[in-house]
Amino acid sequence: MIKAIIVDDEPNCCKTLLLLLNRYCHEVEVIGTYYNGIEALQAITTTSPDVVFLDVEMPKMNGFEMLEKLSPVNFHLIFTTSYDQYALKAFRFSAIDYLLKPVDREELQKAVKKLTERSTIPIADQLQILLQKVNFPGSPIKKIALPTMEGLQMVLIDSILYCESDDNYTTLFLKSNCKVIVCRTLKEVEEMLGEHSFIRAHRSFLVNINEIEKYIRGEGGYLLMTNGAMVDVSRTKKEVLLKRLMPR
Repeated sequence: MIKAIIVDDEPNCCKTLLLLLNRYCHEVEVIGTYYNGIEALQAITTTSPDVVFLDVEMPKMNGFEMLEKLSPVNFHLIFTTSYDQYALKAFRFSAIDYLLKPVDREELQKAVKKLTERSTIPIADQLQILLQKVNFPGSPIKKIALPTMEGLQMVLIDSILYCESDDNYTTLFLKSNCKVIVCRTLKEVEEMLGEHSFIRAHRSFLVNINEIEKYIRGEGGYLLMTNGAMVDVSRTKKEVLLKRLMPR
């Protein structure tokens, strides 16, 4: 059984999540429900849960502040949150799971299924990325956590040359001549990297502008990257791309 703790300042949210877990996730045993981070801190220390369902916004101590007081974090984390663009982007950068409120049964089952398939708890780099992105949303992030078929890989953003779509997967081509296949669509990768120097050149390609060596004209044309690779440019993306390459 997976021992779980629910931390949320809204009693109705706790009851709903508990009901969903009891009804649809029989592999999970909820061993405690807490309405603030202060009580939860003590409970986590004494009960050693396998997973904590943690609310983001709570009075006195929010979910992120609670995490900063725990060292090390030796349990799985699933955040529960209302929609917040900064928070969601932070979760995507750090590859830490989250559920939007009101919690959907199928999404909850998927999150629990991932728990049963994954043995590793969040690593320090993941939490560092998460907390940096939340506490300093405008500051640049140097690394990104990428879920691969083998596990989790930390990649320096500046080391990414371009990304290529492969249905529900994306291949990242790195300066080291290595490539990383991640379990994310190109659209999801674009949402994470769009605030950095990346732009969509084609429905199948996302490129690092700083790694473009030359643009070759054509109907859409193509890009010559610093590693010698040629990346197609679509007609629909051409104008926007050229404006980024030739700022006034």
